Amino acid sequence: MLKDNFIIRGIEFKSRFWIGTGKYKDFEETARVIEASGADVVTVAVRRVNIIDRNSPNLLDFIDPGKYKILPNTAGCYNVEDAVRYSRLAREAGVSDMIKLEVIGDEKTLFPDTIGLLKATEILAKEGFIVFPYTNDDPIMAKRLEDAGAAAVMPLGAPIGSGLGIRNPYNLKIILESAKVPVIVDAGVGIASDAAVAMELGCDAVLINTAVAGAKEPVLMAEAIKYAVWAGRLAYKAGRIPKKLYATASSPIEGML
Repeated sequence: MLKDNFIIRGIEFKSRFWIGTGKYKDFEETARVIEASGADVVTVAVRRVNIIDRNSPNLLDFIDPGKYKILPNTAGCYNVEDAVRYSRLAREAGVSDMIKLEVIGDEKTLFPDTIGLLKATEILAKEGFIVFPYTNDDPIMAKRLEDAGAAAVMPLGAPIGSGLGIRNPYNLKIILESAKVPVIVDAGVGIASDAAVAMELGCDAVLINTAVAGAKEPVLMAEAIKYAVWAGRLAYKAGRIPKKLYATASSPIEGML
């Protein structure tokens, strides 16, 4: 019942919980968390975590690229040129053709520079990258990114690292209605129930880092979110009952004396 694989650009994904690798105390803890999460996609900031230089301590010494799909990301890039350059570096190092694309527009809020993001998506898609752009929960921009060649769109649930949860489910619903590519919530999840909400809305997956890395017990939180993602996905597939203002009897009353 829990097997629910999905495919993006010919790549099969076994888990709908994708996990980040920032903010852990060491690579050993990172590896334990990834194992507990059940994720098969692990995203790594090319600028911040070494996955390129094999002569230095390297995250890939602690996780098996044969078991996990490594998704490089351009966290920390504030312009198109840097985002494109780090994407190319990751591919040239043989890490992946996939890229989680970030072009940040503001240091305080870490909101995306959507104009720069769109430009970088166009460039990288033309170069054959499988682009997963991190964007605002803006249905118009999500559609433009899709038209630019994005393999999926990754709207935020709330600002990066805020833990505020899904602040605007209605925008996400509009994105889900119009998107012809997968929708993966990225940023803002604070706890397991937030992940369940995203999945209940119909999102294809969630990508989470801070909610796990910042927890008192990261391994336990990773496991909790794993089950929440499963529960939310199953609930979405089951279909919820309509909301009503007044009560409805749970048992039929016809024929009762």
